[in-house]
Amino acid sequence: MFRLAFVAMGLVMLTGCSTKDNGAATTSEPAAIAPILDRADARDQHSYARPLEARVYHVALDLDVDFAAERVAGSATLDIEAAEDAREIVLDSRNLTIRSITAPDGSALDYSVGEGSEELGQPITVELAGHERIVIDYVSAPDSDALQFLSPAQTAGKVHPYLFSQGQSILNRSWIPTQDSPGIRQTWEARIRVPNPLTAVMSAPSAGDPVPDGPDHRIFSFAMDKSVPPYLIAIAVGDIVFRPLGLRTGVWTEPAMLDAAAAELADTERMITASEQLFGPYRWGRYDMIVLPPSFPFGGMENPTLTFLTPTFIAGDKSLTALIAHELAHSWSGNLATNATWADFWLNEGMTVYAEQRIVEAVYGEEAYDQAVSLSLDATDGALAELERRDQVLAVDLAGRHPDDGFTDIPYDKGAAFLRTLEAEVGRERFDAFLRRWFDDHAFEPVTSSMFFEAVAEQLFDGDEAKIASFGLREWIYEPGLPENVARGNPEAFAEVDAAVVEFDGGGDPAALGWADWNTAERLRFLGKIDTDLSDERLAALDRAFGLSATGNNEILFLWLKLAIANRYDPAVDRLTRFLTSQGRRKFVRPLFVALAADEEWGLTIARRIYPRARPLYHPVTFQDLDQMGLDAARTGSESTQS
Repeated sequence: MFRLAFVAMGLVMLTGCSTKDNGAATTSEPAAIAPILDRADARDQHSYARPLEARVYHVALDLDVDFAAERVAGSATLDIEAAEDAREIVLDSRNLTIRSITAPDGSALDYSVGEGSEELGQPITVELAGHERIVIDYVSAPDSDALQFLSPAQTAGKVHPYLFSQGQSILNRSWIPTQDSPGIRQTWEARIRVPNPLTAVMSAPSAGDPVPDGPDHRIFSFAMDKSVPPYLIAIAVGDIVFRPLGLRTGVWTEPAMLDAAAAELADTERMITASEQLFGPYRWGRYDMIVLPPSFPFGGMENPTLTFLTPTFIAGDKSLTALIAHELAHSWSGNLATNATWADFWLNEGMTVYAEQRIVEAVYGEEAYDQAVSLSLDATDGALAELERRDQVLAVDLAGRHPDDGFTDIPYDKGAAFLRTLEAEVGRERFDAFLRRWFDDHAFEPVTSSMFFEAVAEQLFDGDEAKIASFGLREWIYEPGLPENVARGNPEAFAEVDAAVVEFDGGGDPAALGWADWNTAERLRFLGKIDTDLSDERLAALDRAFGLSATGNNEILFLWLKLAIANRYDPAVDRLTRFLTSQGRRKFVRPLFVALAADEEWGLTIARRIYPRARPLYHPVTFQDLDQMGLDAARTGSESTQS
């Protein structure tokens, strides 16, 4: 909960429970807003909202899911806290059809939908006329950025359609008209009408059993009583079933995927126990997960009480379950204490990568931790070599840019390196106490880089300016590059593998390198470190020795296909085609298409052959920038792409 109201603005805090006007919903008192939204680095340039004048603190959705029209339609009832002199509230939207905006008694309220921009959508300005609750009747667009409707053929069961959402960073405004800013936390509830026999789940606890609505539909209800940033409101609808994994954990997925998903996620309860020992109590009740169809664009999304997961993490041996540790860690870093703006995304992700590595250490041991740290540093070094200096900064400047422009390896891996270096500087015991205090002090609040700087300076360096400068605290957060005092971890983490890299690059037989005895991290290290200039004979030898084209581990397959593209390896094109047309994880899809398109003599033709087939599978997050590359002849008017 936010701790303080707009005292300087003259706002009056509401107390107790209230049913305002004739009350469409009963809500708890509004969470007091933290005074940080008046800080310079807490002003969100990616939202039209003016929260210091009027803010949304509760959202009640009443929506019908229409698979035929590929849209949701219904109402959003918004509870508002406004300054005494506020006359209007500004909301975020994207391509919504607004049918009416009224007071709860049905009286019309004046409103306007601004022209907006392609990146930010359109502002909705509503005249409040003294009301503290407004009702927006609306319809989402069929091409909503957040919603993906799948045909039965695109699901595992092949019988029923499917819907899921992905809200981060600023996509939820395409299906929920609210103040879509991570610093404006909101409680919420929902009634979702879906056709039988489909099931709806959301990133909130169920508010009761589904209720029949006529012969062909059911209504599912949900309620989130903890304030969350609005990008974490999420929905999935499909032929899905549930299996418990522990006392407070379980998994949803399609029936055909349930056994494999449950087996892969068997360690989740152990991870929660380890997380609580490290970071304090888990404050969200249950931790359930849903394994979505393969078009889901990310590895995972940390939606509270229901993490969304890609099926591409299922390797059959739990070798990629660090993903679960990562999404679970967001229950503290990101969901509990949330970046107030996307410029401070590292406060979500850098902390989470650090926490993920600590959870991996607690559950799987020191060797797994050392190797995870080493791979993270590899990613940091790679990002620093590729990115402009302005994008090497943790507190990145996103003025005039989309927030996703800051979603590089820097907030994740440089952020984690910063925290490990702090830990090395002050000792693990002291740093752990600091981190727990950070989550306690800022539970259910937005946070900024300047707040973290101040906390570190005071609590870890005792306000000593000489210590602060000597460590390079400001340099770590606000300057590009990697400071010299970075904690590099265990240099022997991959000693055997690095020796094998040298042997292979010198012409050694891959069959003699020990691949069969390596874990997944070691295999990824090897494929990421070997010389990428390889002959067809060497690539064929690698594939024969390691079974790369046949692997069920998608992280390994991805690196293999990158090698194949870099060397124009024709025997891998069929496997590449199957990979790109069977999953839509942006981490895999985008780099492979970019690499293909960069090779105009060989790869671009292949990309243009594959992309029109693959694109219908992909979520907008995955295909939006790929469309701009002119890979789809039907959409761009390009000439024939047949090879």
